Amino acid sequence: MANMTAVTMRSTLGRVRGLGAARSGLLEWWGQRITAAALVPLAIWFVVSLLVHLNEGASSVAHWVARPWNGVLLLALLIALFRHLGLGLKVVIEDYIHAEATKLATLLVMKAVLTLFWIAATVSVLKLAFAG
Repeated sequence: MANMTAVTMRSTLGRVRGLGAARSGLLEWWGQRITAAALVPLAIWFVVSLLVHLNEGASSVAHWVARPWNGVLLLALLIALFRHLGLGLKVVIEDYIHAEATKLATLLVMKAVLTLFWIAATVSVLKLAFAG
């Protein structure tokens, strides 16, 4: 009973102390900001490049991808894009799915699907880069 009285007599601050984020999401928060900052110039470069090569054939685009800097920038775009997408989806899943088993299963499926899409996109860029 004495323990019950001590808990109810604590201040509001005393009751919530220690229940915060505990810095567990700091790396993910920074990851989202860094990937977002990287995506801005990479996306602008990619869109401008697409517009420049809009009326050209597939062989011309493959030759463009085969240039070292273009291939490297495309791979950087893929890395930043899929990392940013994964971090964002993780936050949404953690915020809106409350059942732990469902949350874990959804996170695993999401990571697997994103990994497969990232691998497919990376292999495609590498095939174009080394075929041109």
